[in-house]
Amino acid sequence: MTQDPHTRLILASQSPRRRDLLEEAGVPFDVLPADIEEVTDPGLSPADNVTALAAAKARRVAEDRPGRFVLGADTIVVLDNEILGKPRDREDARAMLSRLAGNTHHVITGFAIVTPEGRVLTEAVTSSVTMKPVTAATIETYLDTGEPMDKAGAYAIQGQGNALIAGYEGSYHNIVGLPVEEVLTQLRGAGLSIA
Repeated sequence: MTQDPHTRLILASQSPRRRDLLEEAGVPFDVLPADIEEVTDPGLSPADNVTALAAAKARRVAEDRPGRFVLGADTIVVLDNEILGKPRDREDARAMLSRLAGNTHHVITGFAIVTPEGRVLTEAVTSSVTMKPVTAATIETYLDTGEPMDKAGAYAIQGQGNALIAGYEGSYHNIVGLPVEEVLTQLRGAGLSIA
């Protein structure tokens, strides 16, 4: 039985990691990235910042596709109450990894679902990650892979960056970029039929 394309979820993100996670969960979806400027508000908490950005992405796409379920998400790394987003360049990535080395930080993913009726449901999920103390040479080797450049906090736990990680607490999928279990719970609660 194929699902009516009008009831399929729209993922308002170009993240290949989020696409992979939804595919693994068996959720049929279309991809329509939201074109918004990702700006954080220093007056908001990190969790409120990511849910606000996720909601802005979902709303932008929902404007063009009314009557559909739209999912937006945003992930940040927080160390000592400071938000670390995606690195601007190699130097910025090096600085982030040097700060994270040997420390525990939080990964927060905010997600927002716009329902066909226009309701906006938001949630933020937090996981803790502890990075091994690593040498400057190890950081340079990791930077050479190119992997850190489009990742919050300049690493990917699901990729080669896993070698830098001592351990984590909470949702692994959240650290990758989408807390699948929580997203599925909200989608089902909002009425989306998921196998």
